[in-house]
Amino acid sequence: MGGRTVVVTGGASGIGAGIARGMAREGANIVVADLDAEAAQSVAEEIVVAGGNAIATHVDVADRAMVAAGIASAVERFGRLDAYFNNAGMNRPMPFLDITDDNFSLIMRINALSVLIGTQEAAKQFIAQGIRDNGIAGKVINTASIAGRTGFPKFAPYSAAKAAVISLTQAAARDLAAQGITVNAFAPGVVATPLWIKLDADLAKMGAADAGFDSMAADILLGRPAQPEDIVPTALFLASADSDYITGQVIPIEGGMILV
Repeated sequence: MGGRTVVVTGGASGIGAGIARGMAREGANIVVADLDAEAAQSVAEEIVVAGGNAIATHVDVADRAMVAAGIASAVERFGRLDAYFNNAGMNRPMPFLDITDDNFSLIMRINALSVLIGTQEAAKQFIAQGIRDNGIAGKVINTASIAGRTGFPKFAPYSAAKAAVISLTQAAARDLAAQGITVNAFAPGVVATPLWIKLDADLAKMGAADAGFDSMAADILLGRPAQPEDIVPTALFLASADSDYITGQVIPIEGGMILV
């Protein structure tokens, strides 16, 4: 990843922070994009102290102007954009019959609309830069989920949003291949992140502990939940030249939890 510039949305914590640190260790220039500007700056500073190159940007991933500004900051600082991770996401569980219009709209906005916006804005930059000698102009990598393959009733809008991420990945891959842009995704299962801590607390309030972290992790064939570091090797692969001949794919990283 030496010399490549990578934007990671939701890069201030969890999977995003793990990807940012992992990419930086491999020599990438990192842009930590997050709604929490202070936390994003902290991760960027940590990377710099460790000898890497990183900046932070304040981005609401469902705000097109802010997404475009974040990409512009990356190009201004590092000269170009090579990979864009649509990673930011959130969940707010509710019993299926209690799901509100506002709940559904919020989760779809942050988890699905953001992927459309991020892919479009990154693609505009890749196209402006042009195709390199290897036939690739840039790479988009999306964070899907096993929830996009099987619906969970306590967080159905999240499942629907992640199914949308998978469909957007495939649609964008078909549309952008001629421009030298690959679009892939990875689908984590149960990962020890702040998102799951909050999700567990919300499920406990609902009296739905059977749908929480420990319960779901019990079904993992490899016997343990994932850590953000377990996601990094696949993320590196999808952002590097090693995956130049792969597009439109969703790679599960779930320890054998959902076998499809």
